[in-house]
Amino acid sequence: MTTQAAGQPSIWTRLAYGVGGAAEGVRSNGFDYFLLLYYSQVLGVPAGMVAAALFIALVVDAVVDPVVGYWSDSLRTKTLGRRHPFMYASIVPVVIIYFLTWSPPAALQGEALFPWLVAMTIGLRLFFSFFEVPNQALAAELTQDYDARTVLVSYRTFFAWMAGLSMQIALFAVFLTQSETDRTGFTDIEGWHTYGLVAAGVIGISMLICAAGTHQRIAHLVQPAALTHKPKLNRIFAEIWETVFNPSFGALFAATLFGLIATGISATLNQYINGFFWQFSGDQLALLTTSVYISTILALVLAPIIGKVLGKKRGSLIVGFVAFTIAPAPVVLSLLGFLPDTGTPELFNIILSVTVIDLALIIVTQMLLGSMVADLAEDSELKTGRRSEGVFFAGISFIRKLAQGSGVLLAAVVLSFAAIEPGTPPGTVPEESLRTLGWYYSGSLFAAWMLMIGCISLYRISRESHEANLAALAEKRSASAGAGVP
Repeated sequence: MTTQAAGQPSIWTRLAYGVGGAAEGVRSNGFDYFLLLYYSQVLGVPAGMVAAALFIALVVDAVVDPVVGYWSDSLRTKTLGRRHPFMYASIVPVVIIYFLTWSPPAALQGEALFPWLVAMTIGLRLFFSFFEVPNQALAAELTQDYDARTVLVSYRTFFAWMAGLSMQIALFAVFLTQSETDRTGFTDIEGWHTYGLVAAGVIGISMLICAAGTHQRIAHLVQPAALTHKPKLNRIFAEIWETVFNPSFGALFAATLFGLIATGISATLNQYINGFFWQFSGDQLALLTTSVYISTILALVLAPIIGKVLGKKRGSLIVGFVAFTIAPAPVVLSLLGFLPDTGTPELFNIILSVTVIDLALIIVTQMLLGSMVADLAEDSELKTGRRSEGVFFAGISFIRKLAQGSGVLLAAVVLSFAAIEPGTPPGTVPEESLRTLGWYYSGSLFAAWMLMIGCISLYRISRESHEANLAALAEKRSASAGAGVP
């Protein structure tokens, strides 16, 4: 078994790996922030049916993600390594399906779009898993250094946010055309079609750059010993279960569940809060989104520093608690009458300032948690004798999709209580509906995030234990080499 470099990957490797995050950023931004809005408010599919389509796709993911993770851990190729065959093969299908999701057949209307949406969501989740899981697993293989992994994951998270935000800005400022009756431009069907085309292209280019840009590192990545048995389905799931039965993985798994339920609620209801609750115009929505570039840059700088000074676990606990307390505060303060009236410049400036600070802290937390997953690789290898980066990241990938899907379901429940009818323009929603939306939004958000903080506290790997794991593995490999064991 060969070992990977212990130090900091080159700037080109960090950039190439990081660009892969852009594909996930654009994909998740579209599905998490706009899919429910587009299919329910614009195309007329009931919100419950949209949520059901996403849930059906998750059933497929329940099997696909861990199998892809295990498969990429176990694959042996002479020239493409373990991860890259999956990454290359996924590019074309993902591009085609993402485009078709936003350009359904014109003959399908309302509830008739449900089968189409189910097919598209299943297809996209299936093929994107073949890129996302192996790609994320590379973080644990490109370097084994505690702090370098935080830098590497920070680059990926940075590009994910930058690409997702850029497409969101383009959607409002370029693709969707505002009218006198629709200040947001949400009802511009052709604008949505153009968005789907451009977004699909960005996703494909990002995936290709990442796969090709990290290709030269294949020879230096971990090459596990050859399999001593023929894989069988029952053994595969037995080994997956043994791998994930790791206390620190369990802590991150549960933390991801609650954190991304909150993210799913926030992402799905974000346009409702900004467009209906705050009643911001399309130009204000674009400006609000543009300001998050500042948050992303701040996070890229702060995450490695916080991880190095406080450690990943302590840093994520402190930063996360502050961020998750700030996030729902403006809505609560507005409901209690402590903020300026809707539509005033003062209110927009307050929301703008809070968004910049809060999102920077949330992104820092995401970066630290991603690096914490990478550190599970050596902890698990010491206990099981297997390199299982793919399985760990597959587990986090699956729970991310499940949690966000659950968040969409909860968001749909909130919308049903708020009773905002499909096709209702911003500014015409009853006051009682807006208050219901605000209270349920802020309450569910805060509860889910605090549960996430509690789970992070159960994570056990520190800088010291990680370095002890590396030393123990080095000693074990040295002893195996001395005994002539491959």
